[in-house]
Amino acid sequence: MAKDLFNRYIWLVDTIYRSGKITLEAINQKWLQNSMSGGNPIPNRTFHNHRIAIEEMFDINIECNSSTYEYYIDNAEDMERGGVRRWLMNTFAVNNLINESHKLKERIQFENIPSGQNYLTSIIEAMRDGFKVELKYQSYWSDEATFEIEPYFVKVFKQRWYVVGYSDKIRIYALDRIKTLNITGNIFKMPENFNPSSYFQDCYGIIYQGNMKAEKVQLRFDASQANYIRALPLHHSQQEVETNDEFAVFEYFIKPTFDFKQEILLHGDTVEVLYPNHFRNEMLQTALNMKEIYAKK
Repeated sequence: MAKDLFNRYIWLVDTIYRSGKITLEAINQKWLQNSMSGGNPIPNRTFHNHRIAIEEMFDINIECNSSTYEYYIDNAEDMERGGVRRWLMNTFAVNNLINESHKLKERIQFENIPSGQNYLTSIIEAMRDGFKVELKYQSYWSDEATFEIEPYFVKVFKQRWYVVGYSDKIRIYALDRIKTLNITGNIFKMPENFNPSSYFQDCYGIIYQGNMKAEKVQLRFDASQANYIRALPLHHSQQEVETNDEFAVFEYFIKPTFDFKQEILLHGDTVEVLYPNHFRNEMLQTALNMKEIYAKK
């Protein structure tokens, strides 16, 4: 039920956003073309309940022009900026359009994120209502355990959803490792000095490592690979500091965590760590270990 409501909210936001301004009658005409409708229009009371829920959950305001009775997204330009609004539009807008265009389903392929199907909506609801969640969790390195956490925020990385929350300390939980999850009746409040947007600011991926300091890292990419790095920067701090016909050097201010190391390895022999020396030596040792593995007969 929660998942169905979530999809209805996204459909409604996407429909109004793409239309610019639209009446409830026109919304229902589009709604009846969607498989979620079951052939039934959206009742007026339900529509306004959805408006309230959308504002509380996503901070997206659906306003009405009292003279034309047309609905529109207030400050729609914010939808083009980063954060949850842009993700919602980029991800679910396409999904809703596919659902409306059944003949195109086999011609549009995208990555699946299975970890978000079971628990994501419940976690978002708990964050919205300020309730702790109790979860049974099985990590790859320890026995199954039960935690009651304060869900601070969620993050997606490489097709996996994670929830960052507080129990005895701030921890990161992969949703695909959760066995069961229940929303408790225990209330919590987000700490005023905690900013989810800046938590991973100096990180690549989902590894935080609070005892590691961010530092300058320089990577040299082959000229052909550099084009891809320019188009899709590895990190928001990326700066191109040297360029010629053979290579380009990119500089970052980042924590060289395991996630970042793995990303560099994905680029194979098209990239070289120039600085700092300790990180360069770490990558060298990994390369030597790989060479030893491949040299075995």
